[in-house]
Amino acid sequence: MITLALAALGTLIAALIPVLRVVEMGAWFLGAATLATGILGAGVLVRRTGIAPAWASLVGAVVWVLFLTGVFLGDTALLWVIPTPATVDAAALVIPAAMDEIVRGSAPLNATFALSFVIVGAMGLLALITDHVVLTARMPLLASIGIVAVSLIPAIAVPGRVDVTAFVVLAAMILFLLRAETRARELPLVRASERRAGVPATALGIAAIGLVVAVAVTPLLPQPRAAVATGSGFGPGIDATLALGDDLRRPADVEVLQVRSDASVPPYLRATTLSTFEGDEWEPDRVRTVPLEEEGSLGGVSVAEDITLASTATTVDVVNLNSIWLPVPWPAVGVDGLDGDWGAAPANRTVIAQSGGSQGQEYTVRADVPRPTLEQVRALPAAGTEDDDLRALPADIPEIIPTLAQEVTAEAATDYDRLIALQRWFRGGEFAYSLDAPVEEGFDGSGAEAVAEFLEQREGYCVHFASAFALMARTMDMPSRIVIGYLPGTANGDVIDAQTVYSVTSNQLHAWPEVHFEGIGWIPFEPTASLGVPTGFSSGTGIPGSVTENQAETDPQAPEATPGAPVDVDDPAESDALSPGTVGGADGQNPLPTIGAVLLVLGILVLPALVHRARLGRQRARAEGGDVSAAWAMVQDAAIDVGIGIPPSESPRAFATRLSDRHGAPGGAAATLATEMERASYAPPGSLDPGSGEVALAAAEDVRRAVRAAASPARRVLAALVPRSLVVRPGSAYATARSKDPLAAR
Repeated sequence: MITLALAALGTLIAALIPVLRVVEMGAWFLGAATLATGILGAGVLVRRTGIAPAWASLVGAVVWVLFLTGVFLGDTALLWVIPTPATVDAAALVIPAAMDEIVRGSAPLNATFALSFVIVGAMGLLALITDHVVLTARMPLLASIGIVAVSLIPAIAVPGRVDVTAFVVLAAMILFLLRAETRARELPLVRASERRAGVPATALGIAAIGLVVAVAVTPLLPQPRAAVATGSGFGPGIDATLALGDDLRRPADVEVLQVRSDASVPPYLRATTLSTFEGDEWEPDRVRTVPLEEEGSLGGVSVAEDITLASTATTVDVVNLNSIWLPVPWPAVGVDGLDGDWGAAPANRTVIAQSGGSQGQEYTVRADVPRPTLEQVRALPAAGTEDDDLRALPADIPEIIPTLAQEVTAEAATDYDRLIALQRWFRGGEFAYSLDAPVEEGFDGSGAEAVAEFLEQREGYCVHFASAFALMARTMDMPSRIVIGYLPGTANGDVIDAQTVYSVTSNQLHAWPEVHFEGIGWIPFEPTASLGVPTGFSSGTGIPGSVTENQAETDPQAPEATPGAPVDVDDPAESDALSPGTVGGADGQNPLPTIGAVLLVLGILVLPALVHRARLGRQRARAEGGDVSAAWAMVQDAAIDVGIGIPPSESPRAFATRLSDRHGAPGGAAATLATEMERASYAPPGSLDPGSGEVALAAAEDVRRAVRAAASPARRVLAALVPRSLVVRPGSAYATARSKDPLAAR
């Protein structure tokens, strides 16, 4: 039992190693290991006294409470270890503080008092569960699955390279745990050779489960929503909404794209647009798509005749991004090199997967970029579309939004100058970029009330800046929308075909506003303080990203890039018209993930029955080869499956008699099987009849059929679909709990 407890302790500590990638090393690690040792050690001492195993869990819980109280909350306790109501109140404050640190922090987190309390406490609870499942129920495989799941949490929270060392240590400790439990079982009737064979078989089972999860389950799991801002990490996906405050504060940060372009500056990459504002949130555009491979599927760029167009080519290599929305520069007129089925949405020039996604794609996007001069853009109004949704505002919009819009733009003479005044005001020092302030001050999101609170607090992230800018533009009767996409990234030092390669990470997912100008199309602006490059046009040159002297803004932190000068006079009203193949409507949903999920669930449901059938086949083969214990194991498994208890002290003869007297087994077959088992157990080596295995197998088959037939219909169905014998062993606590037969003690 001591060896088994040590194996369980080693497995728990191995599962704790991955936490080091999320939380800095500190006293919490020693505290967690000490608490686990105390709980498992207390369980061993209780069991050695001979009292009921349930007391071991109770004593372990007492150790858990006393340890946490004495180490963390001793000043609120009686005699420093006995908790009081004040201790409970203190814990109720510490736990939310730790959760807040986890949600808002960036890995690796500092090992604060609150965080250490939660980690040590959680480790203690896991030790309590492991103690019961392994040492009482004797189900180490079940405990191992739970421990592995816990060890995966840090990898899910902070994606990155696989920690091979931690994985090997955990795998070794799990195998050691299984081996220790196998040796500790008191089943003298099971041959030593069979026990030795059980460990590698179980190990192979664990490997098979791991492969199934990695290959089949993981790709079907919903991707974490990608947030729209910088400063913390996100999962490898794009969510076409702005309800992303929680995701902004996730700690992961991974490379998602590599980009190179023949443009003078690396372009922003856009995924999708949001044009409809309902008051509480911005709605993603519902766009009609056509097959991307069709000639001119994205449409040409239409501008006033005196405005220049510059053609660019941008190559994007998707490193770690699983999204139906393809990041492309604006305004895309063609995409080459994609694999799979893709649709083009001419209304907003987005590219959308009809099946599959962006992961692993490498493609080149051709874009025709308008180059208006400062004089040209000033001469044109912010108009050019009749879509009322692009100007719509809620009836009860907070007064602060239109009031500030008028105040900030009061001295501007043209629509363009008004928007530049807004952009300069947001970036001019009165506002601060912050992921924390929205939560601390009680507001979040992109709705009108959140924007009003943002304008009061003057701290927020890009969702707030973009939404505030777009709403303020609409109060001045200018058509506006919001774009979700990526900042251009950072040069990584590589050069391909004389083009610098830029690395785009998940924390560079971003949101920015656009305003539609007659004769030009959509022009992006960058109001977010300290991010990106502000939009501006030079007199006579028409190069977006450069600014005139009286408009110059200082942003030394920003990459040398601009949202681009997007232009498209296609009528956005088409975005509401849906047709087959549309992404966003029910008709456009890809059924393959749903079908795959259903098949996976069905496969999981039948897997226990298939495993049990394979195990039964191996037992029959061994019995035919002369292994009487295999035939005996078949009967034990059948009994466990229908709920018949098997105490560890019961002899084969007593068990066979009980099956015959109380559970419908034929007396002759049960007696024959018991006799053959006794001979196999006590006969001198080499003295058994070679045909004993076949005799025992025939008797075992008769007993199995009779025992199953005597069980209730519901019990037979459960035995077929969910065989308990896969996880419950003869002689364990769960195998004996159901037995109330006085003959079981014989």
